Amino acid sequence: MSVFQVELVKTVDDSYEIETGFGLEEKLVLDLKNGLVGNIKKFAVITDDIVKDLYAERIAGLLTDAGFGADLFVFAAGEQSKTRRTKEEVEDAMLAKGYRRDCCILAVGGGVVTDLAGFVAGTFGRGVPFINYATTLLAAADASVGGKTAVDTPLATNLIGLFNQPKKVYLDIAAWKTLPPRQIASGMAETIKHACLADRAFFQFLEEHMEGLLAVEPALCMHIAETNCRIKYQVVMKDERESGLREILNLGHTVGRAIETVSGYRLLHGEALSIGMAAEVMLAHKLGYVSEAERDAVISLYKRAGLPTGIPSYIDREELVKKLYTDKKVKNGTLRFVIQNGIGDIVEYKDGVFAMPIEERTAREIIMAMPQEDGTE
Repeated sequence: MSVFQVELVKTVDDSYEIETGFGLEEKLVLDLKNGLVGNIKKFAVITDDIVKDLYAERIAGLLTDAGFGADLFVFAAGEQSKTRRTKEEVEDAMLAKGYRRDCCILAVGGGVVTDLAGFVAGTFGRGVPFINYATTLLAAADASVGGKTAVDTPLATNLIGLFNQPKKVYLDIAAWKTLPPRQIASGMAETIKHACLADRAFFQFLEEHMEGLLAVEPALCMHIAETNCRIKYQVVMKDERESGLREILNLGHTVGRAIETVSGYRLLHGEALSIGMAAEVMLAHKLGYVSEAERDAVISLYKRAGLPTGIPSYIDREELVKKLYTDKKVKNGTLRFVIQNGIGDIVEYKDGVFAMPIEERTAREIIMAMPQEDGTE
C-alpha cells in the first residue's frame, strides 16, 4: 500500500468593492477598460425580462461600443425563475453562443438575477468571474455582501448553491426610481431586518424617515445602502461560510421563506419576510426577549413600509407549519429560529450558536395567533 500526499494549501483574497451611486453604467465600462477582470473581453449579461429593457440592453450596448463582446441572456422575472431549470437554460444558451472559460458574467437586476448568475458563474467552466450590477433596493440590502448564490427547489429554498464572491458590486440607486411602490416596500423588509438584528439607532432612523425612503429621496437612500452594507459586512467578515454568526442574517426567514413558497410566490420576498419578521418578533416576545412595546414597534414599522404582517387567507396554516421543516437551519428534524434580543441585538443560544431550537407546538401557536391579512397579491 502507498499513500501520496497532495499538497493544495491556498491563500485566497476574495476582497471586492461595492460602489454606490447614481447611473453607474459608464463607470462599470470604465472599470472594465481599466482591468477590473483582467484581459477578459467577452461578457454574458444575465438579466430578467423586466430589467432587460430598463438597464441591461443599455449596458450591453455600452460594452459593445467599448470594444467588448456582449450577449444578453434573459429569463422571466420573479422568484419562480430561480430554479435549476433556469440555470440550465442560461448555461446551454451561453454554450450555444460560444462562451467558454475566457468570459465574465455580468448580473444586471435584483436578488433573483444576482443569485442565479452568481451560481452560474461558480460552475460554468468550473468557475468564471462575475460582477453584480444591482438595480433594486432588495438586492442592495440582501445580495451585495456575502457571496451566497443558490436556486430554489420544490422541497426547499436556497439549499442548492455555493459561496462565490464577485469581482465588484455596483448599487445603482438611480434604478430604484424605476421600481413600482410594491417593489420599494419589498426592499425595505431586509433593511428593517438589519436594524432589528444589529443597530437600534438605524431602526430609529428608519422610523423617522420611512416616508422619505419610500419616496426614494437620494440622500436617505445612500445612507440606508451604505448602512446595509456595513451591517452585513460586519457579520460576513467573521463568518463567510455560515458556520455560526452568519445565521443571524436569517432572522425572520424561517417563517418568511416558508410562506413565500406556500404562497406560490404570489408574495414578493420582502412581503414574505415581513410576515416572517412579525412571527419572529411575536415569538421573541413570547420567550421574553422582546418587550411588548418593542414587538409593536417592529410590526408597526413594517406596516408603515407598506408591508403585510398577517397571513393571507389563501395560505393553509397547517401546510405552512409543515413547510418550516424545509428551512436550512433545521437540524436532526428540529426547528431552529434566530431570535432577536430587543431591537438591535440577537440572542446567542450558546457559544457561537445563534439559532434556537423551537418546538413545533410553539411555532404553531405563533402562526395560528397571527392575524389574517389580505390585499397583497
